[in-house]
Amino acid sequence: MSTNQQDSTTQSSDAPLAAGSTDLVALDAHAVRAGVDLLARATQADLTRPTPCVEWTLEDLLTHMAVQHDGFAAASRGEADPDLWKVRPLGDDPIAAYRASAERLVEAFAEDGVLERMFPLPEFREEPFPGRQAVSFHLVDYVVHSWDVAKSLGVAVELEPAVVEAAYEIAQMVPTGEARLVPGAPFGPEIAVSGGTRLDQVVAHLGRSPNWPG
Repeated sequence: MSTNQQDSTTQSSDAPLAAGSTDLVALDAHAVRAGVDLLARATQADLTRPTPCVEWTLEDLLTHMAVQHDGFAAASRGEADPDLWKVRPLGDDPIAAYRASAERLVEAFAEDGVLERMFPLPEFREEPFPGRQAVSFHLVDYVVHSWDVAKSLGVAVELEPAVVEAAYEIAQMVPTGEARLVPGAPFGPEIAVSGGTRLDQVVAHLGRSPNWPG
C-alpha cells in the first residue's frame, strides 16, 4: 500500500460479479486483472510517466505492486520472512515481470481455504492477520492501484460495481486523522470530495485526488 490470455490471472476482467458478492477472492482477482488489462496498452516508454503516488513513476509503482503481490502470496502460505517484502528491481521488462507477479498472487489466493488461514504480514505488525482481513487489505489496495495505473496512462479503469462497493466498505474502516500523517503511513490524509463516482469516493478517502493530475 502506498500514497506517496487464458490463464487465471491474465484473462479478461469483463466477467460480471454479482452486486453484494461476498467472495473476496473473486473480487480481489477482478481488481488485480483490471490493472493487468490496463498494462496491455503500456509500452516501455510509459514506465517513466508520473503516477498519483508521490514521486513514483509507473515503473516505481509496478515495482511496489509486484513485491506486495509476492509478499501476500507468500503470507497466504504462512511464510513470514520480512525479506519477501523488500523491493526488488523488475529487470529488463518490468511490465512482463509485474504480470507474472499478478499471476502468482491470483493463483495463491485461489487455493482452497485461503480465507480461513492466518497471514503473517510483517510489514504491518508482528501478529498474523485472519485471511479474510488480509485479502480485504489487498483488495482495497489493488482497486486503488489499478486506478493509479489508469491515471498514469491517461485512461479509465473498468471495475465491476461489486468490486468498487467492496473497496468502499473496506476503505471506510481505514483510520483517518493523525494516523495518516505519520512517516510510512499507507495512505495520505482524506481528501474532501463532493459527489463523484463511488470509485472517486474510495480514492479520495484514501488520500488521492479524483482529479489527478489537476
